[in-house]
Amino acid sequence: MVMFLFLVVALAAVVAAVTLAVVSGGDSGPLPDAAPERLRDSLPPDRPVGRADVERLRFPLVVRGYRMADVDDALGRLGAELAERDARIADLESALDGARAAVVPGHVSMEEPGREERP
Repeated sequence: MVMFLFLVVALAAVVAAVTLAVVSGGDSGPLPDAAPERLRDSLPPDRPVGRADVERLRFPLVVRGYRMADVDDALGRLGAELAERDARIADLESALDGARAAVVPGHVSMEEPGREERP
């Protein structure tokens, strides 16, 4: 019988505590929406993107993965950087090919001075 009275008193205390929490917490209304998390370490706008920038790049998580706008912006920037570098490499390679073609064999040597080939 003592155990039954203890359980009734404990149940009454729990019901009273929950009721008090619900009634006193109802005045403040619902919690405000949290501000969406934004990309903190974006790619640098004032210089070319380097390997360390890409390794440091972290996208904030949202309900279904990552924010598509952040990922699209980063991929667009990386694509533009790669296209610019590819164009620069192609220009330099064509200039090198033109310089090699302009060299007349026997007039200019690419070897170190004073070094002769031995049979």
